[in-house]
Amino acid sequence: MGRTPLDRLRRICLSFPEVTERPSHGEPAWFIRGRTTFVTLSDHHHDDRLALWCAAPPGAQQAFVVSDPERFFVPPYVGHRGWLGVYLDVPVDWSELAEVVEDAYRTVAPRRLAATLDATR
Repeated sequence: MGRTPLDRLRRICLSFPEVTERPSHGEPAWFIRGRTTFVTLSDHHHDDRLALWCAAPPGAQQAFVVSDPERFFVPPYVGHRGWLGVYLDVPVDWSELAEVVEDAYRTVAPRRLAATLDATR
């Protein structure tokens, strides 16, 4: 089992139904049914930080960023759509991050596919 942030994030993302990984804009990204991105890694791409960007339910971005701006931020390009940025170069609560990623999955996955999580988790 990998211990790097990418290894841990990959394990979380690939645990969801019908998720695949492939590069997008030069960074690892995770897609539902090969089409819809729900998480992407930002490895010093836009600044000197290691982070992820993910879809988020309505209101979540603001709540996270206001509650802990040292760990959460509004990412460029997708932040206006409510996506959430999470720094991975600070101490990470991986249980909380797994919940954030699950919320990202549920936010963009087709309803029937998201409903399969309730049956399997």
